Amino acid sequence: MRPRNVCVIGIALLSLCAWIGAQTMRGQTQDVGDAARRAQQNPGQEPPETPPNMPNPEKKALEDNDKDMKKKVNRLYELATELKAEVDKTDSSKVMNLSLVKKAEEIEKLARDIKNKGKG
Repeated sequence: MRPRNVCVIGIALLSLCAWIGAQTMRGQTQDVGDAARRAQQNPGQEPPETPPNMPNPEKKALEDNDKDMKKKVNRLYELATELKAEVDKTDSSKVMNLSLVKKAEEIEKLARDIKNKGKG
């Protein structure tokens, strides 16, 4: 049972790393694409300034998505830490603790959700 739990925690952490990489790449490619689009639409002109009090709806949606992802990643970290602590204090060779299985399933579900949202 212990190697499987370690594997689940590893998968969760790998998913977290993949999500962080995807967010980093998404931000870089989007900035380059936006600048190129603005240059094509307004050659030789400055891009129109948006007033600071009017947030861009796309930017707002991205910020909301980012907050949601950070909250889920923090929850994933908490669950993985709790699972590790439970595994360390139980003797899984004698007793199969149901809470360990449920926590591992919750970690898998959350990691899958983070991975799917990271893909877009």
